[in-house]
Amino acid sequence: CPYGPVLTDSRLPTWTLLLAVCAAGIGGTFQYGYNVSVINAPTEHIHKFLNETWQRRYQAELSSSMLTLLWSTIASIFSLGGLFGAHLGGSLAIRLGRKGALLMNNFIAILAAILMGISFPAGLYELLIVGRFLIGMNTGIGLCVQPLYIGEAAPKHLRGAMVMGSSIFLTGGILTGQVIGLRELLGGEAYWHFLLSSSCFPAFIQLLTLPWFPESPRFLFIDQGDEMKCIKAMKRFHGPLNYQAEMEDIQKERFALGGEAAKKPWQLFTDRSIRWQLITIILLTMGQQLSGINAIYFYASYVFEEAGIPRENIPYVTLGTGACECLTALTCGLLIESMGRRVLILGGYSLMTLWCIVLTFSLTYQVYSWAPYLSMACIFAFILSFGLGPGGVTNTLTTELFTQSSRPAAYMIAGSVSWLSFFTIGMLFPFIVKGLKQYCFIVFLLECCLVVIFISFVIPETKNKTFLEIKREFHKLNFGRSKEQEGELCERQHLSNEF
Repeated sequence: CPYGPVLTDSRLPTWTLLLAVCAAGIGGTFQYGYNVSVINAPTEHIHKFLNETWQRRYQAELSSSMLTLLWSTIASIFSLGGLFGAHLGGSLAIRLGRKGALLMNNFIAILAAILMGISFPAGLYELLIVGRFLIGMNTGIGLCVQPLYIGEAAPKHLRGAMVMGSSIFLTGGILTGQVIGLRELLGGEAYWHFLLSSSCFPAFIQLLTLPWFPESPRFLFIDQGDEMKCIKAMKRFHGPLNYQAEMEDIQKERFALGGEAAKKPWQLFTDRSIRWQLITIILLTMGQQLSGINAIYFYASYVFEEAGIPRENIPYVTLGTGACECLTALTCGLLIESMGRRVLILGGYSLMTLWCIVLTFSLTYQVYSWAPYLSMACIFAFILSFGLGPGGVTNTLTTELFTQSSRPAAYMIAGSVSWLSFFTIGMLFPFIVKGLKQYCFIVFLLECCLVVIFISFVIPETKNKTFLEIKREFHKLNFGRSKEQEGELCERQHLSNEF
């Protein structure tokens, strides 16, 4: 080995790596979870603000249809901002670097927080709409770049656990938003604009902490060709004695890519060597959004009320759903390197299928005294299953199934699919519920079953494998057996000439 003896260790190599995950997460996926969550608490107060502003501006009552339109715009513009941010995130990660893109992204969050904060005293709901678009754009960039940065910095034996930091901070953001949005804190009528503008605090924390950590080593060496900076970053992330194996893998990947520049998203659709990787990520991302998790949250308040919980106490019980998501994200982070990605995601979707059946049954027989309690148990079980499987593993697979030149574009595509699916389910879900009522879970049951079948036949285990090894796993699917054998022979010849 040109970098000295290779040492392996299953433990966390340095505290720098763990702290970098935290610094990236607080201004990354945490913002998504937080801003999805906080908009629910002040709904009534924003409606009142819209009515009063319209009355003061036009000396006329705001019609119910116009109120619905304005509120729908405020709520849905977040998704459009996220879609735009997902397209922008990959390009920024290539031009500014992974760390540079995350740092720049915080200024968008701060601007969004200022606009949302002054919308109420200024009496301009347009500022609220623009602010929600900008904070959506911020979260779209963060969801794309944060797992990219962490996945490229982590050693292969801890890559899944480190990338799970994205899900842990996302669920932590949801729970924090639920807590801060309680009426005893910032959920009251006088403070709702402060609640929405509080998204600036995670941005400030990341601006103060992330600059202390290195850039992605793979970006430094493969994209920029700076071997010395790469080695320096590797020593900080992996330790001065444990970085050699990862450095060798990076050099092999750089040689295999042969100086190939970062690809554009549309180039991935014409590249046969990553055809099934791309299909996998698109289907898993759609499956994650269309799995029924949004339906579970929609029915949660109804089920809690049917179980006899007073309406004013339901927000506190809902905190339990946020706590469940946090717990499962942490659990998945602990299990992903021992059980593997395939077992967790297969088990998660299989269990979600089971809970869809039981929940449909319990909602159908809600007249019986035991049914609401069974429904409550199903809601928490479904959330636990989602967090253990699709909620956590999908992001990890997006990192692992692509090599350096394709990874940013893959995240742009996955992010776009995720936001479009999120927007689509938001538009169609009310009609699905209205038409099928409690039987809507049969639709999600079928979707989960189809994803289980796809995973069983297509997705290999990626635990503790290099990016090149994972690419070889898909070679047979992409080219067939003869091409797979030919590709392995060429790669062995190239590597033997290099080393």
